[in-house]
Amino acid sequence: MFIEIVLIIVGLALVVFGADWLVDGASAVARRSGISEFVIGLTIVGFGTSCPELVVSVTGAIQGNGDIAVGNVLGSNIFNTLLILGLTAAIRPVAITDSNRRRDIPVVLLVTLLAVALGMNKTIFGLGDADCLDRLEGIVFLLLFAAYMYMCFKCTPKDEFDSNGADSNKGLGLWAGLGLSLVGIAALVVGGRLFVDNSVLVAHRLNLSDKFIAITLLACGTSLPELATCIVAAVKGRQQLALGNVLGSNVFNVLLILGCSACISPISFASINIVDLSVFAASSLLLLLSASLYDKKNINRIEGVIFLLLFAAYYVWLFINH
Repeated sequence: MFIEIVLIIVGLALVVFGADWLVDGASAVARRSGISEFVIGLTIVGFGTSCPELVVSVTGAIQGNGDIAVGNVLGSNIFNTLLILGLTAAIRPVAITDSNRRRDIPVVLLVTLLAVALGMNKTIFGLGDADCLDRLEGIVFLLLFAAYMYMCFKCTPKDEFDSNGADSNKGLGLWAGLGLSLVGIAALVVGGRLFVDNSVLVAHRLNLSDKFIAITLLACGTSLPELATCIVAAVKGRQQLALGNVLGSNVFNVLLILGCSACISPISFASINIVDLSVFAASSLLLLLSASLYDKKNINRIEGVIFLLLFAAYYVWLFINH
């Protein structure tokens, strides 16, 4: 088991560094094109930091470990919203724009509820033979993802955002940014494979379920890029970048990652229980309520602490009931 643990650490390191290189490279390319800070966070950085989840979940689907794909997405979105956004808001209140309130946050809630409804179609609606996402539903998710990307680039009011952020990612030019992005992708692919293979081996040797290891170890490990990005953004006063990163990552996780995984092989929700699904949906609903109540302009520190407490409560429940 020692060798597997070492390989997990090596894989995680490659995933984290690969995501960092991909984000730096892609952000440099994006900034050369004059894209606003929020859109960079929502799309380029959101995609870059979701690449670990994509690699882990798709690899799990290829290997027939559907629990890895579903558990990783659920766990990552819970981690992103309750821990990462909660910690970001606790450090410095996260500004909310009108577009965030009217479009971006409701989209996150809608895709979350869509994943629950389609994934649990037998239990909720009595349809089909099992609770799973099939290939047709995976294609629908990918089409919705494409529509969402188009909406982000075409419909975001540029005057809401400050596009004069930090320096253009260490002075990287277009070709240097592209090269760094490719190196990051390679590190993500290799690291994700090492991470999934050895995490599943350790989980089985410890008699832990794939769902448990996916919601805890894999979800936390693959969400480290989002965590680092958001903490740095909060400290530097770039809350829109942090919010865009979380919202973008959550939408990417559901539409792109579950969509790709389901297209490869239908993925079962059978091991996901009511508590997991409730926290998954409640985290997005709580975000919408926090941004909408009393016509507020930010998610404040008190709400950030509430997010963190709910995250802690859920993880205590996971460890008690694994």
